[in-house]
Amino acid sequence: MTWSAVLLVTAVVWAVSVLRSVRLRAFVYSLPLPMTLALVTTGHPVEGAQLLGVVGLNLFFLTVTFTHRRLRRPILLADLAGVAVYVALSAGVLAVPVPFEAALAGTVTLWALAMVLLRRRSATAPPPQPADARRSATAPSSQPADARRDGLAAPVKLAVIFAGALLTGLLGGLLRGMVVTFPYSGVLVAVEARRQLAEFSRHFTRNSLALVGFLAGHHYLEGTSPAVALAAGWAAFAVVAAALHLPHRAVRLRIEWLTRRLTGGRVGGSPILLRKPQRGG
Repeated sequence: MTWSAVLLVTAVVWAVSVLRSVRLRAFVYSLPLPMTLALVTTGHPVEGAQLLGVVGLNLFFLTVTFTHRRLRRPILLADLAGVAVYVALSAGVLAVPVPFEAALAGTVTLWALAMVLLRRRSATAPPPQPADARRSATAPSSQPADARRDGLAAPVKLAVIFAGALLTGLLGGLLRGMVVTFPYSGVLVAVEARRQLAEFSRHFTRNSLALVGFLAGHHYLEGTSPAVALAAGWAAFAVVAAALHLPHRAVRLRIEWLTRRLTGGRVGGSPILLRKPQRGG
């Protein structure tokens, strides 16, 4: 891991540590900045293994969340368990060739299944109690601890993040092509978001489809030039991320409009009527 990579990981983790919104934290972490630097500095081509590396990132956070929240283990031990799962997955992936298109189809399918499961779990989760909401609004001490600034001085926190980036970089350098998706900053981000790991993991899982778009865009144009491939990757990331964060109503209207155009205005012999949603039904 180069010094520029260490500084980049440090900057990403520092940004996550000062943000209060869990959704924004997950989005900042999902930016393919470490991937970009790894592709530039290592020269590894993007293949099917890297797409499965995105699955490994999700498994990393799932393992950390389960170990820390359910098994009640310290966050550093949970981090080690997450890294062990990622390394084990990498060893299996690197042992056999993985066709890119097959990996792309499998990764997107797994992402879709994960979204369905998360939506069902969210639908069955009990709503927050009004008393809890009032108490959280009136008592600052009841806010999540990771939503407030911790007691570490800024230089001390920066030094800890920098040291952690060095240590994770040493392990990531042993993973050959899987170094592209190794959770360099994820190890430290999990520490920063340890009190909201479950929510952070849900948001990251949703955003991880944009990372798949980045890798796919880079893969299909990496035969031209590195600059063009990276530009294509970032463009694909931006398009997918924008689609993921569009309002649900806008997405539904666009899907209906596209279906109407493709079917000549009919589905199953019935015309499709696009009506503007009205208030009150």
